[in-house]
Amino acid sequence: MQALSFRQAGRVATKATKATKGTGTQRAGGSGYRKSESEALWLPGISRPDWLDGSMPGDRGFDPLGLSKPDDYVQIGIDEQDQNMAQNVKGAVEGFLQPDRTTITTNKFAPYEEVFGLQRFRENELIHGRWCMLACLGCVVAEASTGVSWVDAGKVELDGASYIGLTLPFDLTQLVIIETLLVGTIEFYRNDELDPELRLYPGGPFDPLGLTDKSEEQTFRLKTAEIKHGRLAMVAFL
Repeated sequence: MQALSFRQAGRVATKATKATKGTGTQRAGGSGYRKSESEALWLPGISRPDWLDGSMPGDRGFDPLGLSKPDDYVQIGIDEQDQNMAQNVKGAVEGFLQPDRTTITTNKFAPYEEVFGLQRFRENELIHGRWCMLACLGCVVAEASTGVSWVDAGKVELDGASYIGLTLPFDLTQLVIIETLLVGTIEFYRNDELDPELRLYPGGPFDPLGLTDKSEEQTFRLKTAEIKHGRLAMVAFL
């Protein structure tokens, strides 16, 4: 059999693909293509943790340290403290306690009672990803409009605050205070929301095109794309 060159093999594959059009058959892939039957995880060949069931957007079973693993706390009784006895029996196990990781309280400074909870981790991951996407875009826009690297932006601000060539009547200390107050106020009012879904995806003015109103499948796909881009932005900013 005569061996085909890469260019000839590509032509043959292209002809085979064109021949299937209009026949109702589906393309199975190119040369050497094999569809994987396993689930898409962050590392091939691993098993998904029991506490990550894949129901969340972008869930690829990544939790190597087990930070979001639900733990139970053991309640131990009080040891005997009779000094007249030769031996005091230690306290026995009286029960197991499982903290509430999903309830959101009205405490605006600490809305979650349990720090290590999957729901809180997802909220923090999504919020940080959004901030990093804005930060990466801001770095590119600022460098393109001013010619100053974002690394040197702090040194330039010491000589006088400016943005896109416009002089601002603030020094660096005043800018830090203003940004802290603005971001803190936003987070303070965001913690008024007790619905865990609305805390992540408020909709309304944040979805002016109504992209999440068409179907649940599209909404889930958009949520997955957002968390993927947020993760990429967090890595890129590092």
